[in-house]
Amino acid sequence: MTSSDREQVMEKSSVTHSTFLIERNLASPPEKVFAAWADPAQKRKWYAEGERGSVESHQLDFRVGGGEHTTSVIAGGPFKGTKLTNDSIYLDIVPNQRIVFAYTMTLGDYRMSASQATVEFLRDGKGTIMAFTEQSAFFENSDGPQMREQGWKSLLGQLEQFLAK
Repeated sequence: MTSSDREQVMEKSSVTHSTFLIERNLASPPEKVFAAWADPAQKRKWYAEGERGSVESHQLDFRVGGGEHTTSVIAGGPFKGTKLTNDSIYLDIVPNQRIVFAYTMTLGDYRMSASQATVEFLRDGKGTIMAFTEQSAFFENSDGPQMREQGWKSLLGQLEQFLAK
């Protein structure tokens, strides 16, 4: 394949790649922040529940090779009433230090994206610096990088509020 052929193929590509980093300074120690990701009851409260929609199902098997499945029904906007599904697999877990997972997001029957995320927990005095990095492949007609980053900022804000209780 020549470089010209490669350029033509890339022009036709319907995949948009993106990487973003979100950092949060949290008042809670790493053990408490990690537990909010690892414990099914805690994770459901800040991750699955909320004003975005109603939770249809949420299962969490928090171990390397385990996974997470969440299906919710969108409450408003142009996709009101549509099912949104996230399926994850945990690739690496170091308690109180790191979680690495891969996930897909599906809207109705349409697979929108595939991503890998790394969450790092760094002790900072009595609190935690949490660094969330995502590398994504967005398919045609998907939410795209800006909306996804905003979505995670919102979710991590919910986590911060959950930890403050």
